[in-house]
Amino acid sequence: MSVSLVKGQKINLSKEVEGLSKVVVGLGWDAAKKGLFGQKQDIDCDASAIVLGANNSYRGVAYYGERKLESGCVYHHGDNLTGDGDGDDEQITVDLKKMPSSVEKVVFVVNIYNCESRKQDFGMIKNAFIRLVDETTGKEICKYNLSENYSGKTAMVFAEVYKKDNEWRFNAIGQGTTDKSISEMARKYK
Repeated sequence: MSVSLVKGQKINLSKEVEGLSKVVVGLGWDAAKKGLFGQKQDIDCDASAIVLGANNSYRGVAYYGERKLESGCVYHHGDNLTGDGDGDDEQITVDLKKMPSSVEKVVFVVNIYNCESRKQDFGMIKNAFIRLVDETTGKEICKYNLSENYSGKTAMVFAEVYKKDNEWRFNAIGQGTTDKSISEMARKYK
């Protein structure tokens, strides 16, 4: 049974699923506002995974332009340009079992592509979520629905998977930022 999380809540993935080796991180959202003439305005959100080592040392970022990190242990499945449709809009697979021991954290972030020129922010998005699925069984482990108003925020730190006492854990963060791109977000971790 899936755990429904609230902002700031943490769970121990090792205790939720015995023998967990790979997780699929699904991120989703829907456009909330209509354009000038009532048509739906496409919002291109880009999910990324920032990989960190000891003492939060930056190791790289997996995104639509560089889809594999850490010998494929972090793999971005590709870019959804509109957020249309049900379910996950973008997915990132994390191989916890084969992850190098030097990796201690994977931070999942989303930014709105060309947010300035398109004049878009997270106040124009509804039903945003992040969920973790056990790749082996296909069962959802946990889900975090972002329910706050993030008007004026152009990027978001959704959550992180991190290692503590040699066990992988999940932290629902939900922190909005005004970063304009993934490179701007990644700089905060360098």
